[in-house]
Amino acid sequence: MGGIIVLETITGENMSTVLRKCVAKDFNTLREFAIKTFYETFAHLNTKEDMDAYLENAFNIDNFTNEFDDVDSEFYLLYHNEQLAGYLKLNEAPSQTDFNDKSSLEIERIYVSSEFQGTGLGRFLMEKAIEKAVDRNKKYVWLGVWEKNEKAIRFYK
Repeated sequence: MGGIIVLETITGENMSTVLRKCVAKDFNTLREFAIKTFYETFAHLNTKEDMDAYLENAFNIDNFTNEFDDVDSEFYLLYHNEQLAGYLKLNEAPSQTDFNDKSSLEIERIYVSSEFQGTGLGRFLMEKAIEKAVDRNKKYVWLGVWEKNEKAIRFYK
């Protein structure tokens, strides 16, 4: 697996789940999946024009390259039965979006594609993020959520 760091592999009867840290060759896959999952999550809450404008800005090559190359941020891909199912973005200070507290770890993004919603994979990603924080001796984990994203708010509670 040259250079790929596998954080967790779970196998069972007819099931395999793998979470691994992104490497350079994952850039395009991650970017396309990030666009897909953002659209799935928020399109119904926005106009087409607003979605298109946001996606063009937030996920353009330059912006996404800057995020991907940031040494204080990490992306992880989640595969379930060899199918890309979700991703996670974690930020250390000073790359955190708000607090910039060295004693914390920010979960900036935690997304599971629509076909895997309700399978426990979101909880799995959350648990792995918390494990990373514990391993790094962080005092707390935090995240921000858009007040109109009621599904995510229920999940985080």
